[in-house]
Amino acid sequence: MDREQFLSKWLDERKAAHSYRELRLPAGKVDFCSNDYLGLARNPDVRLQIHTLMEERHPAHGSTGSRLLSGNYEWIESIEQDLASFHKAKAGLLFNSGYDANLGLFSSVARRNDTIIYDQLIHASIRDGVRLSAAQSFSFAHNEVQDLEKKLQKATGNIFVAVESVYSMDGDVAPLKEIAEICNKFEAHLIVDEAHATGVVGPAGAGLVQELKLEGDCFARVHTFGKAVGCHGAVVLGSALLRQYLINFSRSFIYTTSLPPASLAAIEAGYSHFPYMDEERRHLQRLIMQFRAGITNATMMPGNLPIQAVLTPGNEYTRKIAGNLQAAGLDVRPILHPTVPAGAERLRIVFHSFNTEVETTALIKVLQL
Repeated sequence: MDREQFLSKWLDERKAAHSYRELRLPAGKVDFCSNDYLGLARNPDVRLQIHTLMEERHPAHGSTGSRLLSGNYEWIESIEQDLASFHKAKAGLLFNSGYDANLGLFSSVARRNDTIIYDQLIHASIRDGVRLSAAQSFSFAHNEVQDLEKKLQKATGNIFVAVESVYSMDGDVAPLKEIAEICNKFEAHLIVDEAHATGVVGPAGAGLVQELKLEGDCFARVHTFGKAVGCHGAVVLGSALLRQYLINFSRSFIYTTSLPPASLAAIEAGYSHFPYMDEERRHLQRLIMQFRAGITNATMMPGNLPIQAVLTPGNEYTRKIAGNLQAAGLDVRPILHPTVPAGAERLRIVFHSFNTEVETTALIKVLQL
């Protein structure tokens, strides 16, 4: 008897629903799918700076333990201070990934009898953190401030409101100023995930919160480094008191080996580059405008940021269109149910500063067929 047959059952159901996931290797196609918005993950100057920093700053290639044991060192605390200063926060705490940061923040900060209210399109890492907390939770209709206010009227205890500044599947922007006003009215703690805004939105790519000057209205901000910064890790920004709280109660911080020095070098190198990449950000905008003007026979989500979503309802149909693009040498990936709701399947097209007008024209041509 096959003792793993139960696994096959669930996988077969995924295949029947055209939602089976597989890993694939890059095949030399034009990149319209990665989150490397500014090309820093493959930038030779960044690579050289990482090597130089490792030679100058730290003799070890491993961090040797968790932050509360042997894995805390001067460089890591220095970078936390630099990140807090750049983002105009009182303090910051590094996590190993954006997933770890959201999981550790939301699972620990809200307690029993508290309330977490989150946008219905919030990232899975925040949903998972909410599930691990003892708080009650509600979602509100995507970017609908009036629905948020209705949910706030039902909230008890300490209230936390979770939004993304730029949403990862739709590419649209939260009405952050209005959300901050509502949170202040109900004395709710606003938490903003800036993962897809970091590097491409706001002054010097500092994010939407800083563009709107809402730093003082946020209880916490999460900036991740796996997108425009071109590396790995994340920082939770907030008060010095919040930092100490997370050090004591955030399990994804406490019980894991800390980031290695090479990751710190990559974070420092990334932050020394992207604030000065204004021309790359302008080039991105030109490509996005070209793309949106060229697509006339497809339904697109609103937005003028690197993530452009073209709706293609149905898993099978979405896979077919993505296959056509792949066959044309364009690396665009399908986003299928259950990652998005049934009927909201889409092509998630991501623009980068290294993409060209010629490549964008080729993309439009295939989608217009």
